[in-house]
Amino acid sequence: MSFREIDLTNYDANPFEKIGRDWMLITAGNREKFNTMTASWGGMGVLWNKNVAFTFIRPSRYTFEFTEREDYFSLCFFPEGYRKELTYCGRNSGRDVDKVRETGFTPTFIDGVPAFEEASMVLICKKLYAQPMGKEFVNDGDTVFPQYGENEPYHTMYVGQIVKSLVKE
Repeated sequence: MSFREIDLTNYDANPFEKIGRDWMLITAGNREKFNTMTASWGGMGVLWNKNVAFTFIRPSRYTFEFTEREDYFSLCFFPEGYRKELTYCGRNSGRDVDKVRETGFTPTFIDGVPAFEEASMVLICKKLYAQPMGKEFVNDGDTVFPQYGENEPYHTMYVGQIVKSLVKE
């Protein structure tokens, strides 16, 4: 199967559903080595006059290393029927298992950025900004603090310019 590039501003997709309900895979690395993880936190919008996606990764996650090192990452969204594979990618570390082998996903590289053939939509993002989140900046601790253990580091927020938007043909 192949993808075709689209103008995301004309694409009818609800980011609250795509990210929060359906989940996505964040993937970073290169042809030699990459990792992917499931995420349900993030969003899309406009920053610095650019269409952007933002996502959050804990420093303990294996994908964090790849996202820190690389200039680009992908966000892959899947059609119905991939919940089991997405759950697996969220519960298992690429340090310990081969997620591609275990899920049966087919890696593809779009302009050198890893993504997956099974995705129905792929966003290729150029990392513009990364910032570790801090407890001292939280305004609603009753809501946020239960998301973290006592000594667990907060996520790092990544803002990526959406440089390519693709959907399955």
